[in-house]
Amino acid sequence: MRIALDFGYDRAEFEVAGERLIAEPQPPVALADPAAAVRAALEGPYAFPALRRALTPDDHVTIVLDEELPHLAELLVPLLEHIHSAGVAPECVTLLCPPLSSRQTWIDDLPDEFQDVQVEVCDPDDRRRMAYLATTHHGKRLYLNRTLVESDQIVVLSGRRYDPLFGYSGAEGSLYPALSDRETRQEMSQCVNLGVPEAAPWPARKAATETAWLLGAPFFVQVIESVGDGVAQVVAGTAESSREGQRLLDVNWRRSVPRPADLVIAGVSGDPSRHTFAVLAAALACAARVVQPGGRIALLSQAEPVLGPETDWLRDADDPREVLQRLHSKQTVEMAPVLRWAAAAVQAHVNLLSSLPDDRVEELFATPLHTAREVQRLIDAGGSCLFLPDAHKMLAVVAENPSG
Repeated sequence: MRIALDFGYDRAEFEVAGERLIAEPQPPVALADPAAAVRAALEGPYAFPALRRALTPDDHVTIVLDEELPHLAELLVPLLEHIHSAGVAPECVTLLCPPLSSRQTWIDDLPDEFQDVQVEVCDPDDRRRMAYLATTHHGKRLYLNRTLVESDQIVVLSGRRYDPLFGYSGAEGSLYPALSDRETRQEMSQCVNLGVPEAAPWPARKAATETAWLLGAPFFVQVIESVGDGVAQVVAGTAESSREGQRLLDVNWRRSVPRPADLVIAGVSGDPSRHTFAVLAAALACAARVVQPGGRIALLSQAEPVLGPETDWLRDADDPREVLQRLHSKQTVEMAPVLRWAAAAVQAHVNLLSSLPDDRVEELFATPLHTAREVQRLIDAGGSCLFLPDAHKMLAVVAENPSG
């Protein structure tokens, strides 16, 4: 049986005997016109009227942006057009970006009629740009970005993804703690969870949901990505739509396999410049959940991520178990990619195809691959195989045995 797997901008094909193939999870198909999907979601939100009906020409609107979305300007323009159709002038719209990760490469892609929109990057260390919102039911005083707190209407344009802090990121999670003060961000980063997201909300998501409620009625535009740099679905609305976005993410990206595989071949496709170490670690963690202990994982990418100081924990250790032991008390959002990587390296032997130098790959407890053809030798060595397209977006789990 011939199986194709995309990685970066490339594609590889492999031959696998049918009886050895455990499953071939199918990823969602990309929409031909993502901008049209945004327009449709704004005109027909989930359990809510069209957004323009909640706006007046005098409103100041803040749009919180998820800069990790592919083709952000293409998704943003129909949202700006919809807001403008309610009589809101471009200069009354602020595009609010989260701190640190903001690159704003999308600004030049906006049409001339929206060049007057305001752009702000949240600074968690500037107390003047923070405003008191309310006190939570746990007695915590909430300070968030002042522009956000003083807005007449908040709109969040975000992706829906699986996440070690929220379980399901995006929507409310794009507001809190991302747009809060430094102390809150550091406090919430301790809530990292490397388990499988379930319906019951994790503590960080509970806190984010309460914060969104205290902000009034934020309007969420949630994007479910497809393989590569595409978009599979868009859903919009208020709080009820957040749960719908979570459901749609599971429909599109949660996959159950009947048993663990001896060899898991995971791909990371799309623009390699978007594939950070955290993206590769997410793909590796996905594969590690469905591989036999002591099995093999082949992770295929074209990425050349910057290996930040957090990866020194891997490079300075002799064994991945040592990394997990040393980081036992440092399980934070910042260290989650390292924890994921080390846990996968304990679970299975890792083979990595990337644009990183061989010595760097070996420091990550992985065997470097130079071409996708080398994976065929791993397949030919025998054992069961499982292919995971865009494993960094997928949540793959082994099905529970009802009789077990």
